[in-house]
Amino acid sequence: MDLGLRDTVCLVTGSTGGIGAAVADLLRGEGAQVVTVGRSGGDVRADLARAGEPERLVRETLDAHGRIDVLVNNVGGVRLRLKGFLGTSDEEFEWAMRINFFAALRATRAAVTFMIEHGGGTIVNVASVNAFFQPDTGTVDYGAAKAALVNLTKALSQELGPHGIRINDVSPGPVSTDLWLGENGVAQTVAKATGVDPETARKNILANIGGLATGRMTTPEEVATLVVMLASKRTANVTGSNYVIDGGLIKTL
Repeated sequence: MDLGLRDTVCLVTGSTGGIGAAVADLLRGEGAQVVTVGRSGGDVRADLARAGEPERLVRETLDAHGRIDVLVNNVGGVRLRLKGFLGTSDEEFEWAMRINFFAALRATRAAVTFMIEHGGGTIVNVASVNAFFQPDTGTVDYGAAKAALVNLTKALSQELGPHGIRINDVSPGPVSTDLWLGENGVAQTVAKATGVDPETARKNILANIGGLATGRMTTPEEVATLVVMLASKRTANVTGSNYVIDGGLIKTL
């Protein structure tokens, strides 16, 4: 199936590992020119939690390639708040908003300025089921930031649609990335706090939030497939939508 992405310029944030790297690989496989971004690697190095960095990233991409056809806002981060809501400070909420909401907001604003002047484009935001599924307060700030991102996507779809710009979300559940399984990831953090090994912690966490119908976590490549499909011309009339890929975590309609 030709996805119509050959020779498009695709900017993928947070793309030196995990979901972002998988998205970049699939886009390259479709013949796209991909700009990867990370704090310590990638085609462009940037700390997108800092004001001004997303705008600089977009400028450098335009300087190098002349256009941006697709923006994938994948960069994000979560820090478990094991002390609950009352133990989560304003500064911690602000950190979560900077990395999970404002980075995407600022990159989108910069890219859209170009897209409107040049006939359109496509934006895919990597959100999270935590935007609407919140079984505890351990990720309360992360969930709030991702909920803001999903809300922004819906609003922008209405404003940007007449300009030929589509914008959608993909909301993964637990994914087998460093965020979950790496050093200082979710499993290891909970393991240290509860006195068990990381694998036991992982199983306990998934059981406590309702379990996965498929019995396994989603792979980065599976999330990337959905992202790339939404970036393609095969979904040219899809905008303002949020696609969940969670292994059956969400049990309600």
